[in-house]
Formats: sequence, C-alpha cells, structure tokens
Amino acid sequence: MAETSRIRNFSIIAHIDHGKSTLADQLLLKTGTISERDFRNQLLDGMDLERERGITIQMHPVTIYYTRQDQVYELNLIDTPGHVDFGYEVSRSLAACEGAILLVDAFQGVQAQTVATAFLAMENNLTIVPVLNKIDLPTARPEPIIEEMETAVGTKAEDVLKCSAKSGLGIMEVLDAIVDRVPAPSGKQDNPLKALIYNSHFDPYKGVVVYCRLFEGTIKTGQKIKLMRGNTTYVVMEVGQFRPKMQPCDTLIAGQVGYFMAQIKLITDVHVGDTVTDSENPTETALPGYKEPQPMVYSGLYPINNNDFETLREALSRLKLNDSSFTFEPESSDGLGFGFRCGFLGLLHREIIGQRLERDCEIDLIHTSPNVTYEILTRNGQTILIKTPQDVPDAGQIEEFREPIVKINFLVPTSNIGDIMTLCAERRGFYCRTEYLSTTRAILTYEIPLADVIYDLYDKLKSVTRGYGTMDYEMLGYRPADLVRLDVLVHNQRVDALSVIVHRTTAERRGRKLISKLREKIDRHLFEIALQAAIGTRVIARETIKAMRKDVTAKCYGGDISRKRKLLSRQAEGKKRMKMVGQVDIPQEAFLAVLESDD
Repeated sequence: MAETSRIRNFSIIAHIDHGKSTLADQLLLKTGTISERDFRNQLLDGMDLERERGITIQMHPVTIYYTRQDQVYELNLIDTPGHVDFGYEVSRSLAACEGAILLVDAFQGVQAQTVATAFLAMENNLTIVPVLNKIDLPTARPEPIIEEMETAVGTKAEDVLKCSAKSGLGIMEVLDAIVDRVPAPSGKQDNPLKALIYNSHFDPYKGVVVYCRLFEGTIKTGQKIKLMRGNTTYVVMEVGQFRPKMQPCDTLIAGQVGYFMAQIKLITDVHVGDTVTDSENPTETALPGYKEPQPMVYSGLYPINNNDFETLREALSRLKLNDSSFTFEPESSDGLGFGFRCGFLGLLHREIIGQRLERDCEIDLIHTSPNVTYEILTRNGQTILIKTPQDVPDAGQIEEFREPIVKINFLVPTSNIGDIMTLCAERRGFYCRTEYLSTTRAILTYEIPLADVIYDLYDKLKSVTRGYGTMDYEMLGYRPADLVRLDVLVHNQRVDALSVIVHRTTAERRGRKLISKLREKIDRHLFEIALQAAIGTRVIARETIKAMRKDVTAKCYGGDISRKRKLLSRQAEGKKRMKMVGQVDIPQEAFLAVLESDD
C-alpha cells in the first residue's frame, strides 16, 4: 500500500488529435504497467467506436507504479476526451486530480479546446504541467508554439517539456515532472471515509461498478458504506484499482483512485458526483460534487420496430449510468410512434450515443431533427421552457420568444478571418473581439444563436479554414428574438412530427424546402393531396400531389360520347367522396427526408 505522500493524481488534457491516448500508452509502457507483448495503440480506449474514430469518448482511469531513486510512486492517470461535446467528462476527471498535463501539438499549436480545458483546470486549482508533443515531426515549430502557449494560457517557456509520444522521446522527463511538480493528496487515512464517485458502469453479473477517488479515510472489503445522496447503505464486496484492467486489492486509502462493488443492483441508486462515507462513522459534510450538465441539443430517438420500446428504455438507463451528461424522457409522435426525447451536449455527443445504443442493443433507431431549448414569456407573466415545437403556445399568448445564445471562440489562421466573419454574419452572429496569438493565428469571439451553431457550423469552419480552424463554445443564456413555429399540413391535417421553430426571416425559404421534399416522398393517392407550410393560420408555401387516375373508359370500345361522360362523372363523384374521408399514408422515409433537408 502506497503512502499518501507518494501518490500523484493527474489527467491529460488537450485538443482532439494532439496525442493524449498515445502519451498515456507510452506512460504505461515506460513504467512496465503493460508489457511490449500486451501493448497496442490507444490501449485505454476500450470502446470499438473510440478505436474506429481515433477519439476518446470516455475518461479512462489507470494506476501506474513508477520507481525513482528506490522510491515507488503511485501515479493515478485519468485520460480525458478532447472534443467540446465531452467537456463534462473532462470536468469530472479534473475534480478527482491535483494536477494536469496540458498537451499541445508542436505543429498544430494552441487550439480552441486547449484554451478552454486549460482554464477549466485553473478554475479547479490544478497544477499544470505544459508538454509539447510531436517534436520529432519535420514540420514541428517548437519556438512559435511555446510563444503561443505563453500568450494564450500563461505558461512559462522554461516550464514547457518537449516529447514525442509516438517514439517515446522525453517520456521519462514527463514522469519526473509529474512526481516533482504535482502535489501529493492532502487527505488523512485516520479521518472518516469521504470518497467522490466520478464514474460507474453496469456489470450484468456483479451489479454497478463504482469508480471513486478517496479524499479522506479508507475503504476495504466487508466495510459498511453509505451513499449520501440517496441515504442508502451497502456492504463492500470488492475494492480494487485499474492496472489498466480491474485488479482487486485489500484496501484503498486517502488519495487513491480505484473502484468498489457492493452488489448495487439498481442503476438509479448510484449518482455521479455523490459522496461515499462509512455508515457507522460518517463524515459530516458531503463533497461539492458536480454542476449538473445542461443539455444543449434535443433530439428524438424512436425504435423502427415499436416492440423494441422497452428494450430501448433499459438500454438508455444503462447508458445513463456510464454517461450522466445526457437526459431522456418518453414521448410519442403521430408519425413515428413511441420513443424518447433525449438531451445532448452537442451533435457529436448525439451521434455517439445513437451509435452506442445501436451496437449494444442491436436496435434500429430513427433520430429526429436536433433542436434546441427555447424560453417563452407568456402574456400572464409566466416563463415556460420549450423543448419541442409542439410545446409552443398560440401566437396570441406569447409576449416574448427567447432563444439560447452561445459565445464562440474561433481559433483560425489570420488569412481566414474574412471567411469566418461572413460565416457568422449568415448565422445572425454578433461580433465581440479579435485577439492575435501570433502573426499567423488569431482568436475571433462571436455571440451566435445556438440553433444556428448545431447544424453545420463546425463542418463549414473546417471547410473554409482547410482544417486548421477550431472552435469552442459556452452558453450565455436566453435572449429575445423574432421566432415562429412553422407547421406542415398534409391534407389539411397538422403533422406534429414535422413542425420546426425558425426565425421569421428564414421561415418562407424553409417552408418551401420542406414542402418540396415532402412532395417527392409521399406516394400519389386516389385523391388530390394538398401540402402546406403555415405560420399560425397563414399559409406561406403550398404544393399539390395530383390524384392517381384509373382509365375508367377503357372498357368503352365505341358508341355514343355520353357513355364515356357517364363513366367519368361517376368517377368524379367517387373522388369527391374519397377526398372528404381519405387518410394520407405518410411513409417513414418522408419524415427522414424532411429531417435531412432540415439539416
């Protein structure tokens, strides 16, 4: 068992693709935690999705033992994601650490997410160890990048370490810096148990596996513990550490990071950010925990086969245990049946959750168009939160319609500043300021409605900057705007699943696009079908699907013209009756096509 003075808890923070997982691999290899034989790239990224995409989605804890001058140090590393959508995972990781390696690519330099995560680490009072990665590349620019780091995050040039995670160059210096610069945990083993739950997952044989960081006291097998939020007690069946697989041990002490199992069968009993204490000698105060993440994007998830509804509910409950940053609640739709309304931190987060569900549960899902949360101030002074267009009240009841605004920092080459400004102007962006990091790179700050950010702004940014631009955003709040609900009427019936909230200036264009797309997908019926886009009672766009005609005069091979007229008039009467009672069959492909056109 390690002494508290020889424990170091740290995480690796960086922008996407700056080499976090590769550096973690090298730290495991150099300390002998894994052998050359067991080594593989992205060792800590256990999910297939992470390996396929080359990104980290979840935090991955691992305990490393590093021997220096006959002293054995226990280094607890928590590898974190880099994408802005997984910022909640990063914040949870930082709350369990005393230090952080700030990793920067020696060619790409400081990126938007580098700045955001560095400031997040500073807010948590973490000791930052700046490291410049990929210095062995022919295109590496160490000196200009170190200057950028000084300007953007305030690091000192002499403190910056240089390494290559790919080749293993400079890795031992990084390990020494972790031991020398990151402070040891301050907790004492004699105090009552106080541990933070920072993650968990569900094991079908052993129940919930709880990931914890001990701040005070000890936890061991057979001990009776209490989860403070739910006031539930359990007996610990197993404790252990990640090396990098789960490895049982006798006891965890203050400062250590590990896991415990206590035959917790209900997923809902474990809350990320909760405090674990001893049931017989409890601590008086709980740890501050985490700020609840605010979903930025809402989207519906519907099983293609309605019989899979309960299976989907169970799968979402299991996934929520592992990723508490998304929310879900049941809802139903006229066109899609029963499903769930889910809240996500961003579009990549939404895509990853959908793919994990489809793989883990083998359920075919339909994703409805992503939309954001709005606020409405009604005439009677009540403020209501709008998660779906169907929740919007009649225009006569609305005093003020408010939309969410985000502050975006674009880190771009100076040659692309004009392109970014044009891009933001098209999305109703408000210019704040420009800061120059160097002669070739600048940070542009804009305030833009979230609804105009979530669709394709990131893709357009990458396109106009040839991949060199990056962005990071934070929520500012709600502001009044001229917004309306755009409804789609099929055969004079409003279809709720196709309603969208849009700005009044773009409503007509969006309406025409929706209707023309719908016209291509709905089959012709035996009666004429009117497709309309409307704001309230005012129709702003219309298309007509012509009726299918049967040649009723085919059997009339001759004779007087009145015989043909009689048959045609009888057909016309039948069509008239069908138009009154006919129901339009809208295929699911039509809903999906409209969602694609919305994107």
